[in-house]
Order: sequence, then C-alpha cells, then structure tokens
Amino acid sequence: MSARQKVCVLPGDGIGIEVTEAVLPLFDTLNLPIDLSFGDIGWSCWQKEGNCIPDNTWKLISASNATLLGAITSKPLREAEAELSPALRGTGRVYVSPVIQLRQKLGLYANVRPVTDVLGDDRYRFSVIRENTEGLYAGLDFASIPPGFEAVLAERERNGAAWTREGPDDATMSVRLQTRAGLTRLFRFAFEHAREQGFDRVTLADKPNVLRYSGAFARDILESVAADYPDIHSNIDNVDAVALWMVRRPERFGVIVAENMFGDILSDLGAGVMGGLGLAPSANIGAQGAYFEPVHGSAPAYAGQNRANPSAMFLTVALLLDHLGHGQAARAIRNAVSEVARSDQRTYDLGGSASTREVAAAILQHSLDWAERLDGATAHRAPPAVKQGAHA
Repeated sequence: MSARQKVCVLPGDGIGIEVTEAVLPLFDTLNLPIDLSFGDIGWSCWQKEGNCIPDNTWKLISASNATLLGAITSKPLREAEAELSPALRGTGRVYVSPVIQLRQKLGLYANVRPVTDVLGDDRYRFSVIRENTEGLYAGLDFASIPPGFEAVLAERERNGAAWTREGPDDATMSVRLQTRAGLTRLFRFAFEHAREQGFDRVTLADKPNVLRYSGAFARDILESVAADYPDIHSNIDNVDAVALWMVRRPERFGVIVAENMFGDILSDLGAGVMGGLGLAPSANIGAQGAYFEPVHGSAPAYAGQNRANPSAMFLTVALLLDHLGHGQAARAIRNAVSEVARSDQRTYDLGGSASTREVAAAILQHSLDWAERLDGATAHRAPPAVKQGAHA
C-alpha cells in the first residue's frame, strides 16, 4: 500500500491514556505507513469547556481514515453539572457521552465485538454485532408518560393491566425503536461480516415470544436479507438462551447480531467468556467512517498505577489495521497478544503481577517476531479453522 494513511488518536481519560501510550510504539515497530494525529476528548474537556468533544477534535476525525479512542469517563447528569468549572455551571450545558456523539454524528451503526479464545486452545471464535443507534437506546427515555402515550396506557389499564399508577408522573417510559432501514443495514452488515470472517451462521438474539410485534418486524427483515446469502445459515434465538450458550458452548456461534440493549449485554458477556474486559476490543463502523476502542472503562481508581492490561488496546489496533487493509500486521498482533496472555507475564486482572509497560513491551516484541515470520509466502494465509460444534 503506497499512500500513507491517517489515524486520529484520542487517548481519553484514566487508564485510557496509559494503555494508549503503551500501544502507540506499535506503529513504528511494525513500520506501518500510518501517520498519527492527536486530539482531546473526554471528561477533562467537559470540565474545562462544557463540551467533551472540542471542535478541533471533530476536524481531526474528519481528516483521518480512522480514529483510535482510549477509554473515556462518563458520569450521570448531576455529577456532570457539579464537575463543570464554576463559570459554566448553571449555563444549560448538557453532558452527552462522547461515544454516543461519535456513533450518532458519524452514523456508526454497527458495533463489532470479536470474541476469541485468547487464553485457551482456539476452541471458539465468533463476533457479536450490536446495533448502535436505535433499539432501547434510541433516546426515547421519558421521565413521565408523554401525552401521546397516555391514551394507550389508559386503555390497557381498563383492560386489567398489572401495573398501578395514579397519573402520568407516577411512571416512566422507555421505547424500543427499530426502523426498516436501520435493521436492513445492520443485518446486511452481519452477513457480510460472516462471509468475510469465514462464519457459516448468523444468529439474531431477540425476544420475539414477548416483544411480538417488533420481533416479527425484525424477523421479516432478517429473512429478506438472508435470501441474498444462501451460503450462510440464519436463525433467531431468545436472547437469554443465547447468553446461556455463549457461556456453555461458545463454539456453536458465528455471528450474533442484536439490537442496542441486547447487544450491549451480550457483547460484555462475550468479554467475560474471553477472560475479562482487559482482552476485549471493539470496532464501530458505519457510513461515514469508523472508530476503534477497547471496551474496558477508564477505571479512575487504577489510573497512574501502571497496572492496566493493554491487551484490549493491542487487539483494538489489530481491528483498526484490518479495516485499513493491513491484515498481516493485524494477524501478527493477535498472535502476539495470545502468546503473552498464555505466558506468565500477565497483568493483575489475569492473575499475574506484570505492569502495563512490561506486558506492552512483551507484546511489541512478539508482534515484531510474528510479523517477520508471516512475511513472504505466508502473509496472506487464511486464519486457522475454529472448532465448531453442532448448532443445536
């Protein structure tokens, strides 16, 4: 690849800064044709400016091929207001998570969470794909019953609804919004991802036996999209059953796709199946770009202690490199992370005592070793097959 690419790096808050700094030497170590630019994001921006993504950061993002994001701090509304600089308090500033802003403004509708057997014997490999912009997290969350819904609830109450309330302010309401356009692009992304990754199954995790109408709506769209991918089997499972089988038999899955809240829960469960959030990367991809982030939080209690696991950030960079067309380097990084995670050089979350910088140095060296091994004829070799059990 001759043209150099641009990556915007936003280190974030807390341990996000530490793991980002530990991983960045990778770009030079592997001699990647990528130029890095750095921007500000997160809680300190909110405190100083009442804006957690400054205008200059948006400009850097728009001028880049992709964005690498460190963990960011997010707090409830009351705490957010209290931590503003005194001059900004009471001026109507509203805190909106940087993650939500990025996903909505850039149209990043697909959150991709690979789940791989980093600590074991490569028994399983699958992806959870979460819808990012609709579902129960669409923003239709109300402090009281909106007037337009009052007649609907009143009718249900006349027909014997189990809930008890005295008026519109005696209840709250959240609405699960799913659109035909949103589900169609999500399901098509899931099938394309399955084909690219060599998976033979797409499973929609939903609750159609309870959410009957929205579930039927999603089913019709899934079946319509699936008709264009006859080589890939598709099915719908109850989300609770999917959670059970992710723990007991993760090898049965290829791609799990779900609306926003179900996908949020299942993707973190996938991190637990892997061994913890310290191993879990993610990609957010859509029509106008992509950003990549490890899914652990900013963990302010551990900031500055040189204890955080950098593995998730290394695996996140591997996803970024795959997206930019550097598949061989991405494979070298994944192999390196797995080797180090299975060694005695582990951070505290994996039962070891190694520091962030020690583990990062080991992964950097193994990445270079693997890159040299993969150079040449084996550079484009297919990834090793994953054992898959019956799809019962």
